[in-house]
Amino acid sequence: MATTGTTTIDFGAFPGQSDTSVAVTGQAAIVAGSLVEAWIRPEATASHSADEHMLETLKVFAGNIIAGTGFTIYGFNTSQINEPLIPRGGIGASNKVITDSILHKNPQGTGSGHGGGGGAGTRLYGLYTVAWVWN
Repeated sequence: MATTGTTTIDFGAFPGQSDTSVAVTGQAAIVAGSLVEAWIRPEATASHSADEHMLETLKVFAGNIIAGTGFTIYGFNTSQINEPLIPRGGIGASNKVITDSILHKNPQGTGSGHGGGGGAGTRLYGLYTVAWVWN
């Protein structure tokens, strides 16, 4: 018979982070060859409604089994949306830093007198409910 449960993954306080993990322990019967699965459970937490669980760009999976102990659940933001790139001189400055950053010639927008901010991917914050099963 399979063993099941739920836990929460925590991306931290706003603005959060792009990935997180949680250890599930107390699984004395788990062995190295056990099959473990995890998925988002649309159940409200202190941070997010059940609907937000269903709509968020979040992927979870389980791995790192430790026989007689448990496993780890990993969560990642899968969004590909990035903050806009802004030249160091402001919006009206040269577009060279934007072009260079897009072409990965100068992804941090630094050096050669150019630079700016932005380009960082989106992050998640707070708690999400995760269900899991292993056998």
